[in-house]
Amino acid sequence: MLVYPSAIDLSTAHLRRLARQLAGHRREIGTRWRRLAPGRQALLVLAHLRCGDTYAQLAAGFGIGIATVYRYIREAIEVLAALAPTLDETIATARKKAYLILDGTVLPIDRIAADRPYYSGKKKHHGMNVQVLTDPFGRLLWASPALPGATHDLTAARAHGIIDALATAGCITAGCITYADKAYQGAGRPVRVPFRGRRLKWWQRRYNTTHAKIRCVGEQAMAALKGWRLLRKLRCSTTRITDIVKAVLALHHAST
Repeated sequence: MLVYPSAIDLSTAHLRRLARQLAGHRREIGTRWRRLAPGRQALLVLAHLRCGDTYAQLAAGFGIGIATVYRYIREAIEVLAALAPTLDETIATARKKAYLILDGTVLPIDRIAADRPYYSGKKKHHGMNVQVLTDPFGRLLWASPALPGATHDLTAARAHGIIDALATAGCITAGCITYADKAYQGAGRPVRVPFRGRRLKWWQRRYNTTHAKIRCVGEQAMAALKGWRLLRKLRCSTTRITDIVKAVLALHHAST
């Protein structure tokens, strides 16, 4: 296999933070020797997450076996996933924000037609449903565990406890409002959604226009999440996708 030098569109902050975490993990478990130093392992993991490079490509580029690449990546993802903020921590931070934006996305996965629970009728492909909370500037604050793509956004938000957390955390009295799209109709007081229907009054149309201008900023967070190319087409086990999303979230926060 031919090998060539390449670049990763990330800052050195990502590499330094991941290398420090991996070095600390090695000391904790008592590792004496590895084929790659923590910095090189961190670079390998970033190439996989950001560029979507396969195990075979990384094995050839770093001069190690495919099984070793698999272990290095899985180890790093578990370390990073433990650093991702929880929903309670995010809600506590959100109290200082003017409002939040709640949205859902379906990450494409490699599945066959028989896997109906993973098929999203809205997106017309198999995937995993992930809920995202962003601040008024479109910065990614939190990403939920992944559920099968057939799960409705409102159902997923309730399953993760997002609606209850917004309702009971004092966000309403503190002035923290959450904006979401029509998929969250029926979420209750914590979540503001646009009006539905064709024959809307002028003030309802005006409200929907203002609501759309506010909510569209959340697309920046979606773009930041899918900027990690591995998430554009996941070919791993569905049980690992939650940790991968958490790892990406932790790396995203490392540079903000």
